[in-house]
This record gives sequence, structure tokens and C-alpha cells, in this order.
Amino acid sequence: MALSRPLLRVRPESVGIAPSSVTDFMKAASDSPTGLHSFMLLRHGRVAAEAHWRPYDSALRHMLFSLSKSFTSTAIGLAVAERLLTVDDAVISFFPEKRLNDGPNMRAMRVRHLLSMSTGHAEDAMGRLRGAEDGDWVQSFLSLEVEHEPGTRFVYNSGASYMLSAIIQRVTGQPLLDYLQPRLLAPLGIDGAEWETCPRGIHAGGWGLSLMTEDIARFGQLYLQQGQWEGAQLLPKAWVKEATSRHIANGDGGESDWKQGYGYQFWICRHGAYRGDGAYGQFCVVLPEQEAVIAITSGVRKNLQDVLDLVWTHLLPGMKQGELPPDDEQFGIMTDTAQSLAYAPLQSDLKTDTAAKVSGAAYVMDANDHYKTISFRFEPDLCRIAYTNGAGEHQIQCGMGRWAIERSPLDSYPMMAASGQWLEADTFEMEWRRIETPFIIHAVCKFAGDRASIQIRHQVNKIDVGEPILLAGTKER
Repeated sequence: MALSRPLLRVRPESVGIAPSSVTDFMKAASDSPTGLHSFMLLRHGRVAAEAHWRPYDSALRHMLFSLSKSFTSTAIGLAVAERLLTVDDAVISFFPEKRLNDGPNMRAMRVRHLLSMSTGHAEDAMGRLRGAEDGDWVQSFLSLEVEHEPGTRFVYNSGASYMLSAIIQRVTGQPLLDYLQPRLLAPLGIDGAEWETCPRGIHAGGWGLSLMTEDIARFGQLYLQQGQWEGAQLLPKAWVKEATSRHIANGDGGESDWKQGYGYQFWICRHGAYRGDGAYGQFCVVLPEQEAVIAITSGVRKNLQDVLDLVWTHLLPGMKQGELPPDDEQFGIMTDTAQSLAYAPLQSDLKTDTAAKVSGAAYVMDANDHYKTISFRFEPDLCRIAYTNGAGEHQIQCGMGRWAIERSPLDSYPMMAASGQWLEADTFEMEWRRIETPFIIHAVCKFAGDRASIQIRHQVNKIDVGEPILLAGTKER
């Protein structure tokens, strides 16, 4: 199947959006602690505005976390359309060979309860699934006690989303991503999607998908168009309506977009909108009344509501009926603002002779669970860091006063943007941004004689995630 055509880029005025509202959104996001990485605004199927905060880049795929759930729900909709299952099928019916908790609540659980986060569990099942000794998450799920009658209460449950993926694999004979590829991803022009799997090769379903920002926008546009794409009905219109309707209450409404109700792996929003979303601020917001879609990736550490509030405060009021007259001045300001968005690299004018003294030397680290040796090689605008651990030897380039961007050896999300600076005569600071993710590694290295001490912090938007790692070592002779 041929890939979809590129999304058309237009001036925002042509689709009834005031450029000043986009500028205000970008500036407010940059001035706030939200930590946005990218956004794209579609109206009437056209890209009216887009931006990336450097060093994050439009060509990179980004971890979606629980925004993945909305794609899993879509797979269920496609399988329903192919008459492979119904939402009223019992969950246990797909796995007759498994042992199960034989209580009435487990037997009463239906596919629709997995979709609507109303399985009857008292808490998210994922913690217990990951603890399965043999890696059989399906067996673990079916063995759990179901404390409440399914359909009676909302509990956010990534284990339920995983079971949807397992059901797709069972009824189609294909992993979730393989099933979606010809039916959804290829027609939308989404290429190179990646999805994490469980120990038994079942895609996680509730998280683990990585896509580009424009891919998220295309997905939202498909839903806005009620399942139609370039003249083809990829997803039944009835499923779009069902998946994005409120199926269970999850709060008392009010000013929170997390208390407006829940659909089939979609959240119901204020302002007549609905969305898929993921941890640390990954969003696909669909606004049917405005015929608009907003895709966002970010690294929010604390309050995801802050991101949606920026949308409601700045972008929503800027959407008008009909075309607006061209405003060259405001359009120029919007364009300049988008091009200026960036997270600054570490940069200091401090010069020190410590760089020459430690450059090229390897430090043998005191006993720890992370690193065996670390060395630093300083060049005029670059520091090359080499280290060894249980997996062998690795190297990272760290720009001095600039971002050095390369593929790194750290994990399965390898793109790294790194910068460094001398804080003091004996203290070197580094920031490593894993730019396909929300995560940052911040390291401070202090040199004293033949000893080096290093503090490593794992962060999101420069706020710690977990406890710092403290290391120390002696220069190898």
C-alpha cells in the first residue's frame, strides 16, 4: 500500500487561527516548567503551526508511554470490524489453556471492561504482572483476585491494556504492531514505529510505542475524520464514536481534564474534546467542535494539567470561524519564535588547567553497580567520555558550549544530545539529554589530586527521578 501524502502546511490565518495565539502558546510553554519538546497544530486537516525545542528534532521518534493505549484500542476496533471478536466477549474465553482465579468477577470481565479501565481490580495490575517469575503476564493477570464487579468503578490499569494486546495476538496470530501496520500505520504514512514487548514477545499495549510528532497528529486527524483517510474508511465510524464516548466516570468533573470520564483507552476532556495521553506529557488532543488536532511531546515532571491549560488558555481562543486576513507582522513573530525555541546547552567561559591534567587518564572506580572505569579526553570544543561497565566499553561525546548529538550506547533509545562546562576550576558538569525520551542524565565530576568523585542524577525536566548515584575513583597509574 502506498504511503499517505505529506500533510499540507498552511499559514494559520487561512484556517482561522490567529498567529498571535500560537506565539503566546509557545512563549508561555517556554516560560513555564512544562518542558515541552514539540507540538503540532492541525486544523481542517492542515498543519497550521509546528515547533520543536532544540535539540529535540522532528525526525526523531519519541516515547509515547500511555498514549500507546489509544493505538491498542484502535487495534481492537479493527478486529471487531473484522469479526474476530466483540467487546462483550469474556476475557477468559481467549485463553482457555490458562489457569485462572475462578471467582465470579473474573468470569464476568469482558473486553469492554479492559477498554474502559473498569476491570474490577482495586489497583493497576501491572506491578504484579511484571513480577511473574516465568514472564507469563497473561497467566499472572488471569490469576489475580478481582475485588469488585467489572464495570462498576474506574481504576487506571495498564495491565488491562496489555491484555488487549495479548487478545489481538491471540485472535490474529500476529503481534499488535504487525497487525496495525497494513491496516492503520501504512495508510496513515507512519513508518518505522517501534513497540516494546513483554518477556514472551507480546507488545506491551499500555505503553512502549515510539512515533514522531507528525505521526501522532495523523492519528488524531484520523479520529477527527471519524475513521476516514484519503477516501478510505480505515476504522468504522461507529467505533470512533464508541471509543471516544464516556463509558465510566473517573471523578467529579470540575477543572481537571482527568475527571471528565473515560472512553475506550481515550480520556474525555473539557471543551468537547478527547485525547490520548502518556506519562511526562505526551498528548494527542482532538477538538471536534473546532476541527482541530494538537500533538505534543514533552518532559513534564509534575503536573500534566499544566500542558492542557496552556492549550485551553492560548490555542483554543485563537481558533475562529472562517479565514482570517493575513497578518504578516504576527505571522513573522510566530515564525521567529518557533525557530528560536531551544534548551540551551551548558556553556561557560571558565578556563582551567585541570582539563589538561585529567585529559586521557582513566579512573578506576571504587566498587559499585554501575561503572568500572571512566576517562575524559578534553578537546577545544568537545569532551570524549569513555567508560566500562558489565556490558563492555562505551563512549559519549559531550559538546563544550554546544550540543553534541550522536547515537549513544546507553539503552534502546540511543539518540543523545550532550553538553558540558567547567563550573569551577576542579568541577566539570555534564547534561545528557536522551532526545527520544523525556529523560536527562545530569553529572557533576570533581577532580582532586588522583581522585575523582562523580554525582549522577536521572531527571525529567531537570527534576530528579530517583536517588542520585554517587561514585568515586582513583587515577589509573
